[in-house]
Amino acid sequence: MAEAWRVRPADEDCARGLAASLGMRGLTARILAARGFSTAERVTRFLSPRLSELRPPLGMADLEHALDRIVRALRGNEKVAVFGDYDVDGITSAAILLQLLRALGLHVVTRMARRASGYGFSLGDATSFVEQGCTLVLTGDCGTSDLESLAFCRSHGVDVIVIDHHHVPTGESPAFALLNSHRQDDAFAFKGLASCGVAFYLAAAVRSRLRAEGDGRGDSLDPRAWLDLVALGTIADLVPLVDENRILVAAGLRELSAMRRPGIAALAAVAGITSNPLGTTDVSYKLAPRLNAAGRLGDSQLALDLLLASDVGEATRLAASLDDLNRERQRIQERIWSEAMAQAEEHDGDPALVLGAEGWHQGVVGVVAAKLVEKYRKPVVIVGFAEGQGRGSARTLGGFDLYHGLSQCQEHLTAFGGHPMAAGVSLAKEKLADFRAAFVAAARAHFASTPAVATIEVDAVASLSDLDMVQVEELDRLAPFGNANSEPLIVLPGVVARSTRVVGSSHLQLTLTQGAAVSEAIAFGMADKDPGKGARLDIIATAELDEFRGQRKIRLRVRHLMRSVS
Repeated sequence: MAEAWRVRPADEDCARGLAASLGMRGLTARILAARGFSTAERVTRFLSPRLSELRPPLGMADLEHALDRIVRALRGNEKVAVFGDYDVDGITSAAILLQLLRALGLHVVTRMARRASGYGFSLGDATSFVEQGCTLVLTGDCGTSDLESLAFCRSHGVDVIVIDHHHVPTGESPAFALLNSHRQDDAFAFKGLASCGVAFYLAAAVRSRLRAEGDGRGDSLDPRAWLDLVALGTIADLVPLVDENRILVAAGLRELSAMRRPGIAALAAVAGITSNPLGTTDVSYKLAPRLNAAGRLGDSQLALDLLLASDVGEATRLAASLDDLNRERQRIQERIWSEAMAQAEEHDGDPALVLGAEGWHQGVVGVVAAKLVEKYRKPVVIVGFAEGQGRGSARTLGGFDLYHGLSQCQEHLTAFGGHPMAAGVSLAKEKLADFRAAFVAAARAHFASTPAVATIEVDAVASLSDLDMVQVEELDRLAPFGNANSEPLIVLPGVVARSTRVVGSSHLQLTLTQGAAVSEAIAFGMADKDPGKGARLDIIATAELDEFRGQRKIRLRVRHLMRSVS
């Protein structure tokens, strides 16, 4: 093959044992064994995630402190505020917190972050809540590092409960309570929750506390109704879909598929989602981009209003507005993508890319950064400048910790924050060259000691005839797929392109054959790699079930396409 690949190692005896004891195909069993599943019991629990297996929040730092404060606000009928970040995790966290507090009968005001105001819970946001007479603020997906705003609230007698999952700075937080699993003193067993997952745990704990105290309002709460929001935020934020997250997302996808929320039904309609049940792909590529479009180009309040809408007409109007914003986002993105590609070619030899330009929309650069990571397989930072001041987004592959890398360059930055896999930066235009040099040096040093993986890791090698309906249905049971539980990648050597055609502006549709076996395939963004009819190919693909008008068929989603050398 023209590109290097390696099959993920597996204990073959273990794989045979799993296949025999569970009555599954050998290919499925091998994939599970390669992913560390050694017993039939573990596999069974993995394939059938249940809410009853969620671990209780034992050791979650400040949880009891937060519960005490919420109950006090409830008893005193206080005016409470909810503040959410502008991405899907922040929007869904805010939606969960709002529904929780309103269900308890509290007077709640809300405010969503705006990119124009910078990152996180700003001093302007804190001032607004103080002026409105709020005595308690809950932040969703932000607040951990917003020390000035937290201190301002404290000095004005306003308590802040932070619900977050971003990096925790050293020192004591001015927050009344900080719910963040990355605290050093947090002993909760799972560290991968998105902020919406933390909000869900808090809601469940409020319910338990009120019921234990004999308060009937606890009986009226059912956090399971908010699992659709948890699934949206968890999938969109690219946290690991294992353990608690896998359970929450599996249950949340069922809730999403039920379309009980008018806003979700309306958004699915404008996104052209016709299949049901919904999967992680529907969220990642259809729902989340439209929800994110509000915060990227306008006001994320629009997305929050959609999720909370109870009127079908209002939901339809809001969904149409989000769809329009998403189309505008796509137009802007294509222009930035073209210009960024030209810049990337100038720095092709660097182990990381730092790109920037005046006029690049700061709400769209993150999407472009993610696409460049996929294309170049290296860390990427893209910065949009407006009148010399820049804000940008960083994305990376597994193995290079963005937060750590940026911390080595902070002398050139006005601000930065985020996760190991995704982060944001602010800097002045005159600092771009120095920041590029420092970040590239950090990446070079990292990859010198931990070389970047040049090969593509795949789960198995198979023939086209192996991927029949039974096999693909078995593979589908490994879903929900996402970070830390990727779709199985399968090498199919020696297939023949019976026909090819370009669809849309950049996608390639193929009909593949191998002996008597025939399969349809789609290669997104690979129109420029059309091999032509009759070409003999080696492909790396995922196998998926495609449903259209009630009919199920197998489709291969091509990730890598190469002419066969055998």
